[in-house]
Amino acid sequence: MHEVSYDELDRALDDAGSDVDAAEAHGCLCGALCAEATFPVAEWAVEILPGDEGEPLPPGVMDLLEAIRESTLATLAGGQMTFEPMLPLDAGPLDDRVRALATWCSGFLYGLGRIGALRQLPGDLDEILADFSEISRASVGPEEGGEQGERDYAELVEFVRAGVQLAWEELAPRRAGRPRGPAGTH
Repeated sequence: MHEVSYDELDRALDDAGSDVDAAEAHGCLCGALCAEATFPVAEWAVEILPGDEGEPLPPGVMDLLEAIRESTLATLAGGQMTFEPMLPLDAGPLDDRVRALATWCSGFLYGLGRIGALRQLPGDLDEILADFSEISRASVGPEEGGEQGERDYAELVEFVRAGVQLAWEELAPRRAGRPRGPAGTH
């Protein structure tokens, strides 16, 4: 199976009549998987595709979503730190990429929160998720482009990537049904 691109998912969502873009959809999936690794593709579809209005989904949409779910879960669970948020290619305009990163973070927070995983977070997750909330409001001002803007964007993407991996690891006991207590408790 080929790796699904941001543009491919974005087109499929648009063809299905979704108001959600690829970044937000992938963020939602990642947040939900961090909270519940068994999060089924059918539930993800309910979150990101329009309601049943009698219109069938374009062919292959559910297969595409399943492929993305499986590859995302494999990178999160693989332990190799290979996870990457699904974002537009770096060749695109910086403001489009920042907007996509912002919606990705918004989707991640939604996906994590819809399962109720935002209560009593272990470790440093409170701070990381507060930072994700800030990133979800990010935009590029007229004077913020250029090389410095590109460096700042790359740093934010790396922070998000590492933060999601940390969330995956920190929430492992919760996914296994063993809520983690405060440090030093048994």
